[in-house]
Amino acid sequence: MVTGRSPLAPPRSRTGASALRPRLAAATLLALCALLLFSAASLYVGSRLVSPTAVSRILVDALTHLGSDQTSLQRAAALDLPVQDYSAVVDLRLPRTVIALAAGAALGLAGALMQVLTRNPLAEPGILGVNAGAAFAVVLVIVLLGVSSPALFVGASLLGALIATLGVFMIGTLGAGVITPERLTLAGVALGAVLAGLTSAFRLSNPREYSILLLWESGDLSQRGWETALPALPVAALGLVLAIALAGPMNALSLGDDMAASLGADVHRTRLLLVLTITLLAGSATALAGPIVFLGLMAPHVARWVVGPDQTRLLPLAALLSAAIMVLADVLARVVVWPGEVPVGVVSALIGAPVLILLVRRRRASGL
Repeated sequence: MVTGRSPLAPPRSRTGASALRPRLAAATLLALCALLLFSAASLYVGSRLVSPTAVSRILVDALTHLGSDQTSLQRAAALDLPVQDYSAVVDLRLPRTVIALAAGAALGLAGALMQVLTRNPLAEPGILGVNAGAAFAVVLVIVLLGVSSPALFVGASLLGALIATLGVFMIGTLGAGVITPERLTLAGVALGAVLAGLTSAFRLSNPREYSILLLWESGDLSQRGWETALPALPVAALGLVLAIALAGPMNALSLGDDMAASLGADVHRTRLLLVLTITLLAGSATALAGPIVFLGLMAPHVARWVVGPDQTRLLPLAALLSAAIMVLADVLARVVVWPGEVPVGVVSALIGAPVLILLVRRRRASGL
């Protein structure tokens, strides 16, 4: 029987916690700088060559006239710039940057919450079947309803994530009526496998729609604009607020059910809120960017390696890191085969897999 503390449990020593503060400050500053640098690159780099001066003028103009009913053609004429340049920055690069930031942060937080919920440092958002449910719902609206607009995928993705979560709870509580990490994990893996199989079956039975499904499932951001971002951003923001609010109860939960209860934490309510928050975060991220792998697993690992398992420190850093990595992946996706693009999901996997292998080989990083 293993009697040691969970690798996800916060440190007991106040001295040890104080020693982490300089590291936390340095890591947060570095992550913020990287996030700003990659975000700037996302705005200034693209398949269309637009001079940095023109991009700066366009961004200032867009912020100055935020909410204006003027079209890109009118604003471009006012700046004496080609309308293609104005549209490339405001209608393509700016929403892509916002989507990458929001989806990345949501996936990083969802991964950190999932690892505490299942008490498994190698867990990631897809383990509860949330991503599979969201993807299956999008496949249904594409195949059965003929929907091809990414904007309409948002509602389907969120609804699929919610239904998958409810299904996991129903399966996980059958018989015993008690929610445990083990039962949730098994139910999520089983339901995710079923939904993935059904998704493949629909895809193979409808070759005409295969290209649309393939584009969405690969995490391609080139077809996503404000019509995709605006419906999902409030959901992601709500999930972010809930995740930060749950940091304290998560620290108690990582000590074990008995210890958490003795510290005054409501174990079952905390788990329910964690599942709800993971659904909001993973569902909104899938709606924004499609199924993205490794990011929700990698970012919390990096954050835990840097600042330890205290969720009050880990969650903000994980959100910053995952957002920065997502934006970097999107920038690289635009330039590796310029003037063409590759899906950001492919690039994030190429970045995430080697980093994850390096981390899990480090005893301190893996905590296993």
